[in-house]
Amino acid sequence: MINIRLDCIPGTLCDARLWSRLAPALGDAFELQHIPLHQARTRPQMQQMIASHSAPQAHLVGFSLGAYLALEHALAHPQRVKSLTLIANSAKGLLPAEVEARQRIVAMLDRNAYAGITRQRLRELLHPSHLQDGAITGLIQQMGLDLGKEVLLAQFLTTIDRPDLMARLPELDFPVLIVGAEDDKLVDPDDLRAMAARLPQATLHILKDDTGHMIPLEAPGALAQAMRAHLEAAGNFNDNDGHRASPPPFSQNQ
Repeated sequence: MINIRLDCIPGTLCDARLWSRLAPALGDAFELQHIPLHQARTRPQMQQMIASHSAPQAHLVGFSLGAYLALEHALAHPQRVKSLTLIANSAKGLLPAEVEARQRIVAMLDRNAYAGITRQRLRELLHPSHLQDGAITGLIQQMGLDLGKEVLLAQFLTTIDRPDLMARLPELDFPVLIVGAEDDKLVDPDDLRAMAARLPQATLHILKDDTGHMIPLEAPGALAQAMRAHLEAAGNFNDNDGHRASPPPFSQNQ
């Protein structure tokens, strides 16, 4: 049996549960290693967490904040990265509206107890078609409650400032998969297209239907298919039955 290890970095206020729908969609040929980002309290601690928990030649998979940190890690240690999967993240950093939203949340948390993910925040994170899906909303809300105020404040305060990394993308000469959603309210899909144009070995997938920011939970099947094709190209991967992974059912160059 072939096992490809994937070192997975979650987003803000997320843990290993973020990948709970992706893992079965990927199949038994993949072994997901979860980097416990929520245990870090500073930006250097986050980077140290990635460095110490990832393989010497890693297939790094990052979502949102985790994708930005994965990109920083790859630029600092390119020799340690075999392939990179960036999900729902712009190398330009956060949109101004998202910076303002986070600053408001931080100010509110300074005055109040944390009561969990609000419905307003869920509307920013999810496609409207998933707002009534209790399996998705419940998981997001439970992660928020379990990780809590201290983790949220640490992740917001230490990562609001995200330098624009676009000019450095040509340095990454290994396979990079970029996955985004046309209806993501937090990440401009045009940023992802610009990223792909600057990367020497980029594959871009923009999901168009019923998907917001929370791609691993909202579209695990489409994400898994894109990742299997990407990892096959990166490492000549074949699945357990010796069949090559089929290409995704959408354009690779959107």
